[in-house]
Amino acid sequence: MAKAATLKSAGAGTAAAPATPNRERPPEPKRYQPSQEELLGFYRQMLLIRRFEERAGQLYGLGFIGGFCHLYIGQEAVAVGLQSAMEPGKDSVITGYRDHGHMLAYGIDPKIIMAELTGRAAGISKGKGGSMHMFSVEHKFYGGHGIVGAQVSLGTGLAFGHKYKQDGGVCLAYFGDGAANQGQVYESFNMAELWKLPIIYVIENNQYAMGTSVNRSSAEDQLYKRGESFRISGLQVDGMDVLAVRGAAETALDWVRSGKGPILLELKTYRYRGHSMSDPAKYRSREEVQAVRDKSDPIEHAKRELEGMGVAEDELKKIDAEIKRIVVEAADFAEQSPEPEAGELYTDVLVEDY
Repeated sequence: MAKAATLKSAGAGTAAAPATPNRERPPEPKRYQPSQEELLGFYRQMLLIRRFEERAGQLYGLGFIGGFCHLYIGQEAVAVGLQSAMEPGKDSVITGYRDHGHMLAYGIDPKIIMAELTGRAAGISKGKGGSMHMFSVEHKFYGGHGIVGAQVSLGTGLAFGHKYKQDGGVCLAYFGDGAANQGQVYESFNMAELWKLPIIYVIENNQYAMGTSVNRSSAEDQLYKRGESFRISGLQVDGMDVLAVRGAAETALDWVRSGKGPILLELKTYRYRGHSMSDPAKYRSREEVQAVRDKSDPIEHAKRELEGMGVAEDELKKIDAEIKRIVVEAADFAEQSPEPEAGELYTDVLVEDY
């Protein structure tokens, strides 16, 4: 009793919390209503990512791909839904080490992506970046970064560049639920809101940071709320539904392009494979993974939507056959391409700006 009285007399817990200031928030996103042709395009892109990544996994097992390799299988709707709403050549994209799917969703040639995975001179980074460090200035795709969370600060810099040059561009910066606990993320949030930078922060919450579930590693596991203390509004989106993702992308782009500063999107998704090819994923059951595949697979979801629009199963089978051919050709191209010359070790190390 004495302790309680002492606390009360000191004023602890007696002052009313200050009211949260009223501020404008983005509207609730609406699920995108595509034409049949648009949805076929989304389906084709997601299927390309799925088949490409499956083939990459096979090539890794055969020794054609070395080092780390992080597959995007299960998360296809995120990259396709978001990047289909971006303006190529105007907007910029940056991501972490699980980057193959993002590049494919951007329309970059599967052959040069597979060549990069296998360390060939024809690769998009001349075979020197490998799986984790894809890069294309031409497409304003700025990596591919192996340091967890580092791309968030770099993406904030890209957004500053858009604002400084007044080019109307927006930066899309992807990171995962594990990276959401990194300190530089919040330093970046603070600057982005202070300067009202044109950036969409995208948390791909695939439920596991390497081998630890988000519920065990995050005190606040509703990650879309992580920007609130910086007055950055957040939206939580079904990342297994490409049309929900596309709808959220349009809401976020409208917000940012209108000069209201950054926005945070949490995409609830799931990876079917381990964190990387060296991860046996024993921290979760096969039943858990299969249950997500059965209930929420983004490609099967889109397939059902297309069938509801009257698209015949034969047409979808033709698309599948076409995608398999593209992936086989990409793998053959990579296997037959030469490795870089030894002198390439010394190129692209420094860019001098005169």
